[in-house]
Amino acid sequence: MVAHLLRLKLALLRNSLRRKPMQLVGLAIGALYGLGILGFAIAGLIALGFADVGTAGTVVVLAGSAVLIGWLVVPVLAAGVDMTLDPLRFTTFAIPMRQLLAGLALSGFLGVPGAVTLLASLGTVGTWWHHPAAAGAALVCAPLAVLTCVVASRAITSASTNLAASRRFRDASALILFIPLMLLGPIISSLTAGIRNASEALPALARTLSWTPLGAPWSVPADLAAGNPGPAGLKFLIAVGTLALLAWAWKVSLAKALVTPPHTSGARRTGGRPGFFRFFPGTPTGAIAARCLTYWLRDPRYAGGLIVAPLVPLLVSFSALRTGSTLPLLFSGVLAALLLVWSISADISYDNTAFALHVATGVTGRQDRAGRAVAVTVLAVPLGLVYSVLGVAINGSWWMLPGVLGLTLGGVLSGLGLVSVFSARVIMNAPAPGDSPFKSKPGNNFGTVLLQLAGFAGLGALVLPELILVVVAVATGNALFSWLSLAVGLVLGTLFAWLGFRVGASVYDRRAPELLEQVTANA
Repeated sequence: MVAHLLRLKLALLRNSLRRKPMQLVGLAIGALYGLGILGFAIAGLIALGFADVGTAGTVVVLAGSAVLIGWLVVPVLAAGVDMTLDPLRFTTFAIPMRQLLAGLALSGFLGVPGAVTLLASLGTVGTWWHHPAAAGAALVCAPLAVLTCVVASRAITSASTNLAASRRFRDASALILFIPLMLLGPIISSLTAGIRNASEALPALARTLSWTPLGAPWSVPADLAAGNPGPAGLKFLIAVGTLALLAWAWKVSLAKALVTPPHTSGARRTGGRPGFFRFFPGTPTGAIAARCLTYWLRDPRYAGGLIVAPLVPLLVSFSALRTGSTLPLLFSGVLAALLLVWSISADISYDNTAFALHVATGVTGRQDRAGRAVAVTVLAVPLGLVYSVLGVAINGSWWMLPGVLGLTLGGVLSGLGLVSVFSARVIMNAPAPGDSPFKSKPGNNFGTVLLQLAGFAGLGALVLPELILVVVAVATGNALFSWLSLAVGLVLGTLFAWLGFRVGASVYDRRAPELLEQVTANA
């Protein structure tokens, strides 16, 4: 039965590659990427053999612990990395649990992540080639450690089966994963500086991890090479015991998941909770504003924008602070606000076929444009004001507050005007309702990128007068230019918003059927 499950795994992979050429391309790219990582890892491990035993042991234990943590975390955030042999598909088959566990565990090696991890871990044999006993132990402990990774991953996946079946959980986990990816640069920079300043603490950390399930299997060869067979034996027992405990936990969670599969029906909702509709008047504009604001907080495609908008100014500020300058912080408010405002350039595209309700009910262009603008304004203005005040406070230049506020408010108003015209003219490739906010639909994505760049250039042109006045105020130290920026921002912003609403409403009224046809074709 175990061999049959492995053959089934290979057959499923082979057939999926035959049906989907792009999946074959993806597998080839993944394999090349994995081979590159594998080559560097093995070369580094072999080169590590020329270092002293303490240094080699520290590096292997820390790297091995990080690998095991990765195998634990990724399945939770990605809701299952490789579900080719989904255990729930075997619910109706009377497969003995022991054989099912063995087959699923070994199938974890039949893929790029499992194969790369196994081969890289075997590279530790090359690390200890100067010490025959340690090299022999590495030959045993490396597969043990990788098997622990696979079993731990499967146990976590089985335990979170009901959570993974929830679309809300998948969306939330994807957004949570996106935050550290956005902050990857500052995180790496901070970790590098911390490691450089606290390199003497790494051996102590490795020694601590070596007595935990994370580092125990990786530290056995190091202890043998250092002439400590007693601790090596105890750590080997910890590694074996960890694998046994994880296998037992996997067996229990898998048995429960097979008997009680996840509940996928829709949740019951109680009436009498109007949400944001209670705060807006009972008009078409008020209804659209309440609906859009609900989307901003509940639709993961919009929630992604709520994450990106505050994070991008933080990244810019981090880069500026590393150079010792705090002046770029003055522009963080307008940057955060404009990112949110520009997000509604794809509002109709996000509506998808639901946009038919606007056309069928006779919503006018003014009502549609105003409702969408009000919703994003409720979020963009407070965010922009908070960042603007913080930027001024950090710089200690409160006399610049009027100019910064003028730049931010003028940018919001001008952006609303521009986006009101843009979204009535352009339908973009956007993720469908229910899809991941990071999913890219097939189509003219390159053209979409060009349109987005053109829109950002237009935004920059509209806020250029306020921006010039702020720069002049900073350069000359004259508060008059700061107040002029506030006046110009409010006047020009109001003018551009009024013109944009009028033109956008006219374009919407004229092109509403065409917009519905385009979003339906992209559905």
